[in-house]
Amino acid sequence: MDAVVTCPSISFLCPASFSVGSITFVLGLSTIFTQMENGAEENGSRTEEWNGEARVYSRCELARVLQDFGLEGYRGYSLADWICLAYFASGFNTGAVDHEADGSTNSGIFQINSRKWCKNLNPNVPNLCQMYCSDLLNPNLKDTVICAMKITQEPQGLGSWEAWRHHCQGKDLSDWVDGCEL
Repeated sequence: MDAVVTCPSISFLCPASFSVGSITFVLGLSTIFTQMENGAEENGSRTEEWNGEARVYSRCELARVLQDFGLEGYRGYSLADWICLAYFASGFNTGAVDHEADGSTNSGIFQINSRKWCKNLNPNVPNLCQMYCSDLLNPNLKDTVICAMKITQEPQGLGSWEAWRHHCQGKDLSDWVDGCEL
């Protein structure tokens, strides 16, 4: 069954998207909607403003970006762990949105869930990363990395992600960064 994208009542703010299975790929989330969510519509002061276009990273390109953000060795995890997670969570796609049966969403390259970590339209969530889920779709990955680092501080670490537990944990991951100029 294909996922359904819930849009605000103003239809032009709805992202253009398509679904493959339960994953929805957002092609162009309105900058206006992102700014409105973050309260920056009046003065345009949002420093992380982006044009709403998703990005699919290559393996090595993502490895370089995540290395620059300091994820190599963070909480004992290798860069290869993070690359493996990103591949199995989203296929390296910053615009991936997966809709869960409970109404929550998994957003961005690491598929971070709105049930606990980010704010969607539901006001009754803990929002432990203190950001909107749409911020996790930004291809510059700053907010995504900040939130992922926070999640990894939980006792289960990267084990918080089912994709990592099933596809990456305990495996030789050296191929994920092999050949990348880091």
